[in-house]
Amino acid sequence: MTEFHGIRELVPTGVWIDNAAVPATGEQTFAVLDPATGDQLAEVADASAPDALRALDSACRVQSEWAATAPRRRAVILRRAWEILTERTEELALLMSLEMGKAIAEARGEVAYGGEFLRWFSEEAVRIGGRYADSPGGTGRILVKHEPVGPVLAITPWNFPLAMGTRKIGPALAAGCTVIVKPAEDTPLTMLALAAIFKEAGLPDGVLSVVPTSDAAAVTAPLLADPRLRKVTFTGSTRVGKILLKQAADNVLRTSMELGGNAPFIVFEDADLEQALAGVMLAKMRNGGEACTAANRIYVHDSIRAEFSARLAEQLAALRVGPGYRPDVDLGPIINAKQRANIAALVDDAVAAGAVVRTGGKPIDGPGFFFQPTVLDEVPRTARIHSEEIFGPVAAVYGFDTEADVVAAANDTEYGLAAYFFTRDLDRALRVSDALHAGMVGVNRGVISDPAAPFGGVKQSGLGSEGGSEGISEYLDTKYVAFPR
Repeated sequence: MTEFHGIRELVPTGVWIDNAAVPATGEQTFAVLDPATGDQLAEVADASAPDALRALDSACRVQSEWAATAPRRRAVILRRAWEILTERTEELALLMSLEMGKAIAEARGEVAYGGEFLRWFSEEAVRIGGRYADSPGGTGRILVKHEPVGPVLAITPWNFPLAMGTRKIGPALAAGCTVIVKPAEDTPLTMLALAAIFKEAGLPDGVLSVVPTSDAAAVTAPLLADPRLRKVTFTGSTRVGKILLKQAADNVLRTSMELGGNAPFIVFEDADLEQALAGVMLAKMRNGGEACTAANRIYVHDSIRAEFSARLAEQLAALRVGPGYRPDVDLGPIINAKQRANIAALVDDAVAAGAVVRTGGKPIDGPGFFFQPTVLDEVPRTARIHSEEIFGPVAAVYGFDTEADVVAAANDTEYGLAAYFFTRDLDRALRVSDALHAGMVGVNRGVISDPAAPFGGVKQSGLGSEGGSEGISEYLDTKYVAFPR
């Protein structure tokens, strides 16, 4: 069993209800593995339907009281949670690196990024507004106010086990909603540690529950079927998002869906090559490529493609691969064996179709779930890797001749989460940013996520926004009250 390196006391391993870790019904558990070794990190309570409904009972019991809590009080709790989280950066970063595999420097970055959602929404909690006006016809007065939607189910992914939680919990609590979190099976420990931090910050019993499980449907289905639940927010695959949307329709739940992506990264012939290379390393290799915003389709103008691919291959080949919690490591393991096999299948398919391997291309033998940093050049657009999410350290490079051709190729996908392009031409920057079908566009930038900005996609990449001033509105209902003159 991999050691916790002195952080075991941070992590409750039960179902988190009423600010306490309790055994699951039947006391069943499941194992959490270290993807760097395949060894067991911990056994965590395996929640089922009765546990989910206990959490909903608790959330409903305190929903009215939490909604009536002064916005300033809600803000103070969120602010204190941010302070505690920041103080424990090293412990939380190590925990994430152990259960998810990301390099420790990236894990520290996630603590800072995830914490900012708590700080941001602590400030938004006291700025929930409304309006008051005379009706245009002079027949009455219009009062518009915003109220919390009610109990929320938040379903979070494994790739950012802290930040994807704070990005949902922060605005929900700020708005006055109670929350039940169903974390990913691979990475429940970070979310359980976060729940304990909220307790320490003064969050009342019942406002936040965490239901780890090895059977997601067994937990989410009864919650979605219960009319007391009023919203579901999900980050994950488009396939699962569609299932949840169908289930949410029965009770007409409010929904926020941050789903799959297949981000284009375009390097025009006039781009600053050094800047573009630095940008693609961030957009492609952030979180080891296991990100919905990752640069999946790297389109480089044919006049510079050969040089760009060669230099990108040099940089990826120089990355140090190993357990993410080692300080000298740049790239940690893939989350699990299934995901590594998916990556390998996409690479093999591309090579069979004619792609050229500039570096890497194979799983790494030995313990854990490692894959070589890989650059594929001259990739045919007919290869599966052009239309499917890679979710790993594989950079697929395509050539193009004209702006019209590359914009059409970039938009030729059912996804529309993020897009990136590099150019020195201001007219082109404005023109292409308008033409790309994506919820977020980075111009001469490889990282675009910001707690103060709305995060979300179009088409089959989702519904709604997280972050920014827009993020809290996803957890608020609008009420109109009519008064006589």
